[in-house]
Amino acid sequence: MERLAAEEGSTIELDRVLLVADGERVTVGTPTVEGAKVIAEVLGEGKGEKIIVFKYKPKVHYRKKTGHRQIYTRLAIKEIVC
Repeated sequence: MERLAAEEGSTIELDRVLLVADGERVTVGTPTVEGAKVIAEVLGEGKGEKIIVFKYKPKVHYRKKTGHRQIYTRLAIKEIVC
């Protein structure tokens, strides 16, 4: 998940749930499922794969190369409440 302002080892509650599947029944939100929430534990932060951004204009010797690594938060899902 994208970077969250939470400490490692803490518990976080996500209340914007888009879909809940329970083996037989599937509930799709419009846009979210009312009353549903996900309880997860924060495992830490990490960085994604490097994305290379290369700008180039022919005949004018313009070349610019930069990179970017998105920071994300690792979560372990503990419970899904419907």
